[in-house]
Amino acid sequence: MPYFKTVRNQAPPSSLLDIKSQKCGLRHTVFSANGNEYTGEWKDNKKHGEGAQIWKQSGAIYDGDWKFGKRDGYGTFSVLLPERKEYLRKYFGEWKNGKKHGYGTYVYNNSAVYVGEWSEDQRSGWGSMYYENGEIYEGEWMKDKNHGHGIIQFVNGNWHEGTWKDGKKNGTGKLYYCDRGQLYDGFWVDGVAKCGTLSDFGRNEAPTPTKYPIPQVQLADMQLVIREAQSTYQC
Repeated sequence: MPYFKTVRNQAPPSSLLDIKSQKCGLRHTVFSANGNEYTGEWKDNKKHGEGAQIWKQSGAIYDGDWKFGKRDGYGTFSVLLPERKEYLRKYFGEWKNGKKHGYGTYVYNNSAVYVGEWSEDQRSGWGSMYYENGEIYEGEWMKDKNHGHGIIQFVNGNWHEGTWKDGKKNGTGKLYYCDRGQLYDGFWVDGVAKCGTLSDFGRNEAPTPTKYPIPQVQLADMQLVIREAQSTYQC
């Protein structure tokens, strides 16, 4: 009886080597050709899970969650300060598809800090901005600019509450002059006050009140005059 030898279908050596080199699960540090380093988890040959990436050229580090090769989840991005030989946390918070997205904190080069919501790498939603000069803005953002309702507090203690558009005061708002005990209630267009009323507010508690109080308005219908003035600037 003749004997037939069964031939097994075996992949070529190059394919087997490629399969064995596929990264999946927790691995030791993997070095790229450009010198970048990654230590952490993989899935289907992509960074997936928890891991830390070091960029050789800039010295920046990302330590956090990954999803199919992109920063996704919670993580911290730090940059190297050569003059100090130490790392500065630039952003720590949520990521999505490789971009800042969700809630997080970002530190700017001039020590200003933003704490709040992000969308597609831009400040969007509700957040607080602490400026280098001491001013603080808390409110709504859209596409990296103040947009919506917000409050800004100035260094001298005065503050403005109102609506914003494209980074400027636009619409109704109130400017509290706490240093002299006055309140301006009016309407703004592109950051410029166009019409409104000025009245005393906390005059007795103000550190530097005006010499004389503001006299009462004697118009028969003050609100009508203000509405007519606002209509000049509204579309």
